[in-house]
Amino acid sequence: MQTPEIFLQQLTGQLKQLLHDRQIDQPLMVGIHTGGVWIAQHLHHELALEQPLSTLDISFYRDDFSRIGMHPTVKSTQLPPQVENRHIILVDDVLHTGRTIRAAMNEIFDYGRPASIILVCLLERSGRELPIQPDIVAGHLQLEHNQHIKLTGPEPLTLELQTL
Repeated sequence: MQTPEIFLQQLTGQLKQLLHDRQIDQPLMVGIHTGGVWIAQHLHHELALEQPLSTLDISFYRDDFSRIGMHPTVKSTQLPPQVENRHIILVDDVLHTGRTIRAAMNEIFDYGRPASIILVCLLERSGRELPIQPDIVAGHLQLEHNQHIKLTGPEPLTLELQTL
């Protein structure tokens, strides 16, 4: 498997090209806590975006909240008050079932209706449960049901394959 640094370089190049192709010059970048924020920080810096980086904690928007309960470290959501008609780059580390992205979009729409959402993920893995696909992804993984990939960091960023 490639290192997170190589994946980040791939994401940066692909995202620059996509923004150019779609003629988007002032996007709002939003990282999903926690790994998505680490990746978004890198991309935000590399793209030299003017708008401050925004963050989402989707804990209260998850559809399995009542089943899994509260995570011990809930982080705050920091979005500008106005996302109406903004082009948003939504960043996550690993796209698996699609439920985290669905929850993130629900939270974003509580702030307004964006013009578009570009989904950027470091990795996507097998096991999708919802019809959500990334616009930009650096790598694809086929994992067994009992395997998970975890991004740890922020310094250094590393990928860990875990077997449950």
